[in-house]
Amino acid sequence: MKKVYLTHCSAKKDESLKWTPTQRFMIKCQSTGVNWVIFSDKYGIWDSNEKHSWYEKNPNKVSNEEFKTLLNNFNTSLGKYYEIWFYYNPGRFHPLYNKLLKNSSLKKKIKLFTHLDEIVP
Repeated sequence: MKKVYLTHCSAKKDESLKWTPTQRFMIKCQSTGVNWVIFSDKYGIWDSNEKHSWYEKNPNKVSNEEFKTLLNNFNTSLGKYYEIWFYYNPGRFHPLYNKLLKNSSLKKKIKLFTHLDEIVP
């Protein structure tokens, strides 16, 4: 099994956010050649090869039923990895993502990190 790098999507999605931590995360993963995914508040795990239409989904608007679906998707999609490295900004870590990590059956595989230089092949 492999290691995967993960981050969450931006709460707001527009052109002014082009150089957000999410974008920098994606660029670093691509240039390093590692496995990576994004956690979407609407779609769940979004593989680096997937394409979805534009959407706006605030993490504050995720219902309990939607959360259960997202949690199941998270566990199913990432279960094949032996390590899950979650990139995040401690000052902007939404409670939804914290709840996701605490309720995941994969929590023992998850390592939180805050610096892009920790993304290594």
